[in-house]
Amino acid sequence: MVTPLAPTLHRMAIELAAMAQNGLTYSTDRYDVDRYTRMRAFSAELMGLITDAEPADVEAVLALEAGHATPKVDVRGALFDDEDRVLLVREARDGRWTLPGGWADALDRPSRAAEREFAEEAGLAVRATKLAAAYDGSVHNGHSPAGPWHIYKLFFVMERLDDAAPVAGLDGETSDVAFFALDGLPELSTTRTTAHQLRRALVHARDQAEPADFD
Repeated sequence: MVTPLAPTLHRMAIELAAMAQNGLTYSTDRYDVDRYTRMRAFSAELMGLITDAEPADVEAVLALEAGHATPKVDVRGALFDDEDRVLLVREARDGRWTLPGGWADALDRPSRAAEREFAEEAGLAVRATKLAAAYDGSVHNGHSPAGPWHIYKLFFVMERLDDAAPVAGLDGETSDVAFFALDGLPELSTTRTTAHQLRRALVHARDQAEPADFD
């Protein structure tokens, strides 16, 4: 069950997990390896205390990570029509709405990752024209204590490459797609996209010279 201390405990758990992963990456002494393995278990126990997740399941996810611990990268694309309405997709998982996007894949350029995710979730060919923002998801999107990672979020302004109609669900992760006025937004999946981020994206879409937001 999430408590008022959950955000603080979540930050502690993520930092412990990162320290453990780095230690396991670089340590060769077997006693140090044992200590870092136990530290990873402590991190999983902390996450279990503030969520309904089983510590063993969290630790299994953490154990899949290798190499130096760094934040995950989430990319989002903002496409506006001539009436300044923004295209949103409905997430199949929670039924709420967000900008098309998701995890960047290895070897993807950031803009290419955003274009690919947009095509998969909204069925449109688009081109990224501007980096609007690089946000810390823990600060700006209130990422859930259930998540074992620290996430950076990259927001791009998009332009359409054809006149095709948007189509949801091509990747099985979205159930609907539509354009919305910013003063008439549906319920947002705020861990993915917030109303403030949509308003800032419109500023960037209108002015390509606007400096990118960050942090």
